[in-house]
Amino acid sequence: MPTDTFQAEAPQLVLGDEEHQVADVDVSNGHGSRHSNGNGKGARGFLQVADAGPADIDLDTTLSHPGSVRINVKGAFIVDQGTSTPASSNGRGSPPHHETKDIRLPNHTAVVSHIAIDIGGSLAKLVYFSREAHSTDPGGRLNFMSFETDHIEECLKFMREVKHKHELLNGSGDGPSSPGELCVMATGGGAYKYYDMIRDVLGVDVLREDEMECLIIGLDFFITEIPREVFTYSESNPMQFVAPSDNVYPYLLVNIGSGVSFLKVSGPRKYERVGGTSLGGGTLWGLLSLLTGARTFDEMLDLASRGDNTTVDMLVGDIYGTDYGKIGLKSTTIASSFGKVFRKKRQAENEAEDSGGLGHKDHQHGPSQDSVSSLQDETGTPPFSSADISRSLLYAISNNIGQIAYLQSQIHELSHIYFGGSFIRGHPQTMNTLSYAIKFWSKGAKRAYFLRHEGYLGAVGAFVKRQPQNWGRRASFEEAALQARMQWRVID
Repeated sequence: MPTDTFQAEAPQLVLGDEEHQVADVDVSNGHGSRHSNGNGKGARGFLQVADAGPADIDLDTTLSHPGSVRINVKGAFIVDQGTSTPASSNGRGSPPHHETKDIRLPNHTAVVSHIAIDIGGSLAKLVYFSREAHSTDPGGRLNFMSFETDHIEECLKFMREVKHKHELLNGSGDGPSSPGELCVMATGGGAYKYYDMIRDVLGVDVLREDEMECLIIGLDFFITEIPREVFTYSESNPMQFVAPSDNVYPYLLVNIGSGVSFLKVSGPRKYERVGGTSLGGGTLWGLLSLLTGARTFDEMLDLASRGDNTTVDMLVGDIYGTDYGKIGLKSTTIASSFGKVFRKKRQAENEAEDSGGLGHKDHQHGPSQDSVSSLQDETGTPPFSSADISRSLLYAISNNIGQIAYLQSQIHELSHIYFGGSFIRGHPQTMNTLSYAIKFWSKGAKRAYFLRHEGYLGAVGAFVKRQPQNWGRRASFEEAALQARMQWRVID
């Protein structure tokens, strides 16, 4: 796989507590850096999503000053059960059994004039800000929605509704710096594939952002700013939350979407793609759509949660009759994924043929999917079910990803491994398999971490990476940053 090192363009996370100073501008990314609030303390809780500026700008007026838009994340928290964004009425939004919880921003009062979307090969993930409905409380919330990419029109229809509500609340806008002028931050491959469609349907500007940069920016946001977001997982101790921290580098990000990317992150916005595999969520979805009657990814996960992989997989105990303790393998360890299928399938076919159930043509060319599902053993039950197949394949792909993740972490000497992407979807078997793989291969020296918003890293990264309108060409970022730096020193 290609191995390239990138220095991402960064939003400004204004963290404290810091000595009173006018911080240097990071001209390598064109966004500026931390700044003081003028009273000797840092302005912790303000997430810069544009050009840095004087810290005492009123949040309510920032949109009339291009280059000073800030998202106030002070006091942010994940909302309680039952208060998340509802799934879309057409059933293609976030699945009801794994609703992604909204994030409450109680101290953000400024207008947010952008929404963000990460369009992958299988799913389109949407993030947008809204005020509390029928509430006098200040602040608002980040909302999360997902749609199948094959139904991108439904996603755009929903985005058009968001735009309409935004205009009703803030006005339609008279120019690019008006609070009512909405724009779309887009990332992922679909940001290019559907660029013209988004512009035509919504009639707004579309700013495309690099996919890998957005993943890192989004993950850093969740790690450092959102309480009860990051957790470890095991069957005995599910969801042990990890407190937000600024000291998180270096780490390995394993982003599992349709395919899988492994990213070594050495510091803020500094990353290197060190590998990948084509065996990811798209593989599971594609094979199970052929092997089972499930039509959606969530139906497949539901099947997997009810299945018994031991009817399909060959275990160490099936070979040895017991554990293989000398090399640390339990009898329940999978020795061969789908290893029992051929023997059981052939046995069931022979029995069906003996009873006249399969003709010569069926035997010669193999049974159809219907005849496979109707195969029965001597007890009259199918030798393996769709649920068993689903669980076996989920384990096979998850174990493969977990082992590659461990190997990459060994090569690059990384002990913290974050798993993201819509493949995980809060599914217990998936998280337990990945976590166990890391623990087993590293002998407990490395840890696997998961996120409650694991599928939205790219979309959130694009959201907080919002750059102001009329700020100049991307090629002139360095010049703009230097000018801002000199201006602040004069003010100070």
